[in-house]
Amino acid sequence: MDSQKIIEQYQKAIIQIATPGGTGTGFYVKEFDLIVTNDHVVADNAEVTIAGKAFEKALSRVWYTDRKHDLAFLEAPKNIELPEVKLGRYEDMHDGDAVVAIGHPYGLNYTATKGVISKVDRIREGLKFIQIDAAINPGNSGGPLVNMNGEVIGVNSFIIRGGDNLGFALPVNYLREALQIYLPNKGQASTRCFSCGFLVTTASIDSKKYCPNCGTEVNLPEMPEKEAEPVGTAKTIEEILKELGKDVRLAREGVNNWSVKEGSAKIKISYNAENYFIAGDAYLCQMPSDPAKIKPLYQFLLQENYRTNGLVLSCMKQNIVLSCIIYDLDMTKEGGADSFRNLFHKADYYDDFLKNEYSCTERLEE
Repeated sequence: MDSQKIIEQYQKAIIQIATPGGTGTGFYVKEFDLIVTNDHVVADNAEVTIAGKAFEKALSRVWYTDRKHDLAFLEAPKNIELPEVKLGRYEDMHDGDAVVAIGHPYGLNYTATKGVISKVDRIREGLKFIQIDAAINPGNSGGPLVNMNGEVIGVNSFIIRGGDNLGFALPVNYLREALQIYLPNKGQASTRCFSCGFLVTTASIDSKKYCPNCGTEVNLPEMPEKEAEPVGTAKTIEEILKELGKDVRLAREGVNNWSVKEGSAKIKISYNAENYFIAGDAYLCQMPSDPAKIKPLYQFLLQENYRTNGLVLSCMKQNIVLSCIIYDLDMTKEGGADSFRNLFHKADYYDDFLKNEYSCTERLEE
């Protein structure tokens, strides 16, 4: 199977994962009806945001964590048909075999890098890892390492910083073992003890803190009694989003970043704490394909910028973007709500207007 066919096969099985602290990758395993990712991607969160080609952004429960093997299992989206990807056999892999690493590095959707296995059984901290020369970057973590038969043979886990394409994936035999251990307890918050490998569940944990088998302190992925809230400007932004009817849990996309939809427009909000400003960028439609429409479109955008109080229309590559900037020291909850409300309303309006009047096209989304 060539790389293009592998990418096509996996696109709908690859899952984007976001927490208040960052982003990562996961993949759906139909045999177990679970999403697989790294433990460090979920980072002690019992609930994360997921999104994929086949479904809109949703919340997902973290059911299983495994610190030693850096694995976590998430609940799959309901009533969504996702493709089946097969787990391969680690024993069949050899040094020099071609592989494809798939993930979302730096937020770029569905990026695949091809390489070869440099060493099939590199030992680190008592575990075997597959060392590969395919580039694994931040955001790839938790994605699948796939052989040329289209089978998952590892979970992309980490890189050596400063190394030249030194990537490492946890072999699929560890993943299969963890899935089989967890399966009888599916639907229960569980964690695998780092010291002894015992599966600790809500029913078996000793005093809600210690492994009943060896006494090691463990942390179950349990929902907190009270949700942790951001502080300062980030808290104000989330209060504004709630006031405007947005679900902040779904909106979060890493530290100080949020994304919401208003009609057909997608609005990204970010807080630059170093330079003390909040940026709101609404990605509207794309430039028209008819060259005769472009000049009058530019004229309209420039004229509108004299009329839009606090908003700026611009072109970013092929995208038309409506933006606003608010300095955090100047922002009150009331004033910020007015600015965001205006941005959301105008974004939805301009998106439809530009399509109708200037033949702008639908924005391409990954």
